[in-house]
Amino acid sequence: MNASSDSAKPSLDALIGRLSALHQKRIDLGLERMHRLLERLGHPERKLPPVIHVAGTNGKGSTVAYLRATLEAAGLRVHAYTSPYLVRINECFRLGRIGSGVLVSDDELRAALEEVERVNAGEPATVFELKTAAAFLLFAQNPADAVLLEVGLGGRLDSTNVVDAPAACVITPVSMDHMEFLGDTLASIAGEKAAIIKRGVPVICAEQPPEAMAVIEAQAKRMRAPLFAANETWHVNVEHGRLVYSDERGLMDLAAPRLFGRHQFDNAGLAIATLRAIHTFKVNQAAYEAGILGAEWPARMQRLSSGELLSSGPQGCEIWLDGGHNAEGGRVAAAALGDLEERVSRPLVVIAGMMANKDAKAFLANFAGLTRHIIAVPIPDTENAMPVDRLADAVRSLSMRVEIAPSIEAALRGVSKLAYEVPPRILITGSLYLAGHVLGLNGTPPA
Repeated sequence: MNASSDSAKPSLDALIGRLSALHQKRIDLGLERMHRLLERLGHPERKLPPVIHVAGTNGKGSTVAYLRATLEAAGLRVHAYTSPYLVRINECFRLGRIGSGVLVSDDELRAALEEVERVNAGEPATVFELKTAAAFLLFAQNPADAVLLEVGLGGRLDSTNVVDAPAACVITPVSMDHMEFLGDTLASIAGEKAAIIKRGVPVICAEQPPEAMAVIEAQAKRMRAPLFAANETWHVNVEHGRLVYSDERGLMDLAAPRLFGRHQFDNAGLAIATLRAIHTFKVNQAAYEAGILGAEWPARMQRLSSGELLSSGPQGCEIWLDGGHNAEGGRVAAAALGDLEERVSRPLVVIAGMMANKDAKAFLANFAGLTRHIIAVPIPDTENAMPVDRLADAVRSLSMRVEIAPSIEAALRGVSKLAYEVPPRILITGSLYLAGHVLGLNGTPPA
């Protein structure tokens, strides 16, 4: 294609901007618009290979990463739809190939979105609905052996909840988040998540708080769906630093996940339990181990070992990045930091930026026993980001020391000026939007 015709194409950002104008609400849960779109597209969601549908509050993306890496290690082609993206919208769409999938190209994604835009004919639809319809279209057009489908928000009214007969329904840990959309109790939130359960389809469930588990069990029973629950039908333990998985079919002694944190053993175990529960795919122990070791999921306790930002921090420091943004996300990040501290002790500095609808106090309380040094930063170019003064007030309410910096780079330079006897460990956290901004600044976007 010549340069002039290529330059005539709208950029993906311009196309997304145009699509964003179709509906006044960024989030508007419901399935009517989705069903209309899919009917006009010829129902691509009915032309997919076996689908594994994943809902939950925390750990969805990591669980999908383990599923994908394991299935690919078994020689299968795996499509994956995840959200949100960190740097480029292409990250949401991974197309299956033998050996390893690839992110959708700009041209392929533009064509799918323009087809969805054409059939939508200017009617109201959220960007997530249009994007999800494009994912179904892309996955139906490209041959593969499996589809991994991550719920965007909730489950019952999420745009992904239009697949009538998935191979499995997976529910990761449920906790308090998005209460303005899902309800203000754990039971109501669990009810929204559990609504992805389909009649007779196996449900594989992570360990849950009792009130959430009761809701999930009741929905599985109502739908006559076999339930495979953590610590009941399958178990994950850490023994001598290795992952030991067991169920009624036997025991597997596997390497520890490369993704850092104790919670990643649980996420990997959930992926293993899913594939062992459904018998849809042939996966041997070597593929399970390769999947655990090979899974990558950026901005989840990710150490920045290279890139532009390292020179901004103190010489010899560690910089970690985590997109956690709710109380449970803060808990698992703090636990991972505790493990790091036991291995190599360093002073901890937390650089945090959050969205306005998040409970900053509940999130940051997890770090109160690990550090007294919090730096509040804005999230640039992001609608509804929390003002830094409000974030700082949340830190002060926890009797923790707080500073305000105008940017990530300024925060790191500020830490460099402090006289630490040992180079510090720096965690940048509080939002996936902030994490995406950091990866962009660092020159290390997801590949």
